[in-house]
Amino acid sequence: MGQSSKKNEFCRVFAEAAAVHKQLLTAFEKECAGPLEKAGQMLIDCLEAGGCIFTCGNGGSAADAQHVAAELVGRFRRNREGLSAVALTTDTSILTSVGNDYGFEDVFSRQAEALVRKGDVLWAFSTSGTSPNILKAAQTAKAKGALVLSFTGRKNSPLETLSDACLCLEGPTASVQEIHQLAYHILCDWVETHFAERS
Repeated sequence: MGQSSKKNEFCRVFAEAAAVHKQLLTAFEKECAGPLEKAGQMLIDCLEAGGCIFTCGNGGSAADAQHVAAELVGRFRRNREGLSAVALTTDTSILTSVGNDYGFEDVFSRQAEALVRKGDVLWAFSTSGTSPNILKAAQTAKAKGALVLSFTGRKNSPLETLSDACLCLEGPTASVQEIHQLAYHILCDWVETHFAERS
């Protein structure tokens, strides 16, 4: 493929992605502003009460889970105290031992059983809303008195049913994940602003 053809292909893909994003953002404004605001308050209330935010997801959603935890523990835009967040996707010894001894379906729920406490928040990423290990983690967290925040890409999914707040946008997986990233950056900014102004 020549340089001009590559450029044209890049522009075509970018234009298609921008069109999908425009559609998703229109839906976001109509359907997701309320859930996003509820999610932000959930996160702030959890941290104010001394709780912890636990994140989980598979594949690209695992990367999102880790990204969120890093923004909260480290910082997003401004200096402030570190905020309590743990990505359940990062300890390879736990993931492989639980996966081997119990099954992959249990890799997050076993950690939730051990670590999650009443008042904590489990923040689950699943574009399908049907991942067995995510659903089991959400069930375990709720049984322990935690709240569940989910980011999905399918309406009326089993994960949405289990969630106290759910941000759901339907569309191509890659585009949904890109909008999810924008949404969790908004949430990280809200949470950070709250604690930065308090200190």
